[in-house]
Amino acid sequence: MEGLAALASEPAAWAALATLIAMEVVLGVDNLIFISVLSNKLPEHQRVKARRVGIGLALVMRLMLLASIAWIVQLTEPIVDLFGRGFSWRDIILIAGGLFLVWKATKEIHHTIDPHPSDDMFDAGALGIGFAAAIGQIILLDLVFSIDSIITAVGMTDNLAIMVIAVVVAVGVMMFAATPLANFIERNPTVVMLALSFLMLIGTTLIAEGFGAHVPKGYVYAAMAFSALVEALNILARRRQARATMVQG
Repeated sequence: MEGLAALASEPAAWAALATLIAMEVVLGVDNLIFISVLSNKLPEHQRVKARRVGIGLALVMRLMLLASIAWIVQLTEPIVDLFGRGFSWRDIILIAGGLFLVWKATKEIHHTIDPHPSDDMFDAGALGIGFAAAIGQIILLDLVFSIDSIITAVGMTDNLAIMVIAVVVAVGVMMFAATPLANFIERNPTVVMLALSFLMLIGTTLIAEGFGAHVPKGYVYAAMAFSALVEALNILARRRQARATMVQG
């Protein structure tokens, strides 16, 4: 109640809320790209359900983590020393999640480039994926992104009400944007490769941060935005060329 009272009466609280919502939405892009790419591997009638379940679980995890902020803060305390450096549970989770993202993106790029892959370490036996397997992978990455998201929120404000509102709004935006983004990726095959490249970049960034190398998020998202802009121009050019060909024909 005190947090809501502060939000209603203090302009600084509104500024913190707006900043945190923007930050949470940006951080949610990583989660959303993964869910969109993975859900598109499912049969069409299961895709929307998978996205809703995945994003709903992301909200539940974030709210559960907010309810245990004291435990979240402890995740940043070193628990083991390796290579002359202390690693916390957060570091270990980020490294594990990053390795999974790099492996998953590499596997999907392998299948995309070679439609008839040989029986090797990247061949899962089929290009498709089961609903339960998809939800399991979404839960795994939801956990990684949720911990990163909540630790970021805790570092920006100590007002629990602001954090809860920001998380709910950000996840609401994810829910609204999930299907349009997934459909856009599905309609444009070249965007699939771009999205997988984003996942590999995000995975590499998570690994680097787990090992203590701070990577400014602004640089990462600026590179992603520039790449998306270039791809949008390529799509526009191809569509104009296709229309011109139809007119000439």
